[in-house]
Amino acid sequence: MNTPKKMIRVANAQGFWGDSLLGPKRLVEEGPVDYLTFDYLSEITMSIMQKQRMRDPESGYARDFIKMLKIIMPQCKDKGIKLIANAAGVNAPACLAATKQALSEIGLEGIRIGIVEGDDILDKLDVLTNAGEELVNMDTGAALASVKNDIISANVYIGAASIVEALQQGADIVITGRASDPSLAVAPLVYEFGWSFEDFDKIASATVLGHIIECGPQCTGGNYTDWRDVQDFAHIGFPVVEAYEDGSFVVTKHDGTGGLINVESVTSQLLYELGDPARYLSPDCIADFTSIHMAQDGPNRVKVHGVKGLPPTDSFKVSMSFSKGYKILTTLCISGPDAIEKAHIVSDMVFTRMKMLGADIPEHDRFLELFGSNVLYKGIVESPDQPHEILMRLGAKGMDADKLNVMSSEIAPVLTSGPPGITGFAAGRSRASEVVGYWPALINKDKIETTVKVEEV
Repeated sequence: MNTPKKMIRVANAQGFWGDSLLGPKRLVEEGPVDYLTFDYLSEITMSIMQKQRMRDPESGYARDFIKMLKIIMPQCKDKGIKLIANAAGVNAPACLAATKQALSEIGLEGIRIGIVEGDDILDKLDVLTNAGEELVNMDTGAALASVKNDIISANVYIGAASIVEALQQGADIVITGRASDPSLAVAPLVYEFGWSFEDFDKIASATVLGHIIECGPQCTGGNYTDWRDVQDFAHIGFPVVEAYEDGSFVVTKHDGTGGLINVESVTSQLLYELGDPARYLSPDCIADFTSIHMAQDGPNRVKVHGVKGLPPTDSFKVSMSFSKGYKILTTLCISGPDAIEKAHIVSDMVFTRMKMLGADIPEHDRFLELFGSNVLYKGIVESPDQPHEILMRLGAKGMDADKLNVMSSEIAPVLTSGPPGITGFAAGRSRASEVVGYWPALINKDKIETTVKVEEV
């Protein structure tokens, strides 16, 4: 049985899939850490991983995690650092196999790997809907029947309990699929401090902790409004939290790293993806963000305490993706004078020629964006009448990839048959790619059963 500790250090090494590979390496090398969490998944990431698995059945997980293991695991083993990652994405078996292979290649033995499954309910959709689970779209209220035949993935946002179970079985590395982001940090606190999941104030505090660090350096000065106060962005520190058994914690970073941690930078992250501040919903609890107390606890240290919590709801969130046809997008640079007028001529020219070739694209499926003409600040600041140059992004969507690909053959010809001053075709012809739609829903918790398996390699 684990002996309760007074304080543990939890650091988030990846804020998203594609985050800097330096994060985990520096966290391990530059200071003390007990747990490294890796938050790879977002709704769009799940869709991308699903597209990858459609092309390659052995793909669909965070391959960066496997590269990272080879770099940091020898030191993690020596220092007793445990890893918790939602790296499995939409393909837990493949991620587990790749993890074993990576450890084998660097000659590490005696590592226990825990795999948490049960979040993938794709094969159970018929059973679940027949049992009364409606899985309506949370955003639109649309019935699942409208897309059910096109569903390609369905994953439940599971909580921390299964991760705790893996740690109790001695796992050094815990890999999950679509666990909720804060739950990755809730689990080690529950395990180390022996908390009950019915101690809702402490679970809520851990959830707030997880929410603060889930985006990596976004709480240590990254993407911060007062960015001129932030020192050394190149060496910005990834977040480290000193968590205490009473539920309080201190947000900090390793000494000597760049970035900035103050009440304002941490507050900025707290507001990220926040709906009702009094009812932040997670699989583990409802956290009341209005109860949070924060205070500066020294340079680059912010203490958080007093968080209140309530029992979780009876439902899990489900992230589903479905086939939504295809899209094509191409870019050209257009110089002035009259760059905007030229761009519209080019757009009309391309779509007209596509129609002449039997690939008519309806107006509502066309896309034209002119960067340099206030695309990002449209309606907020005055647009320049005559920009010297613009970047034209021309695209279309539809269910027929071959029809969309006609666009790719009609872009280059505008260089010789369209207005003057057009360049930027060096990237070559674009191709139509699949579009994966997002379908958020809720499902009763009693319909979901997770499994935990721990293997030693």
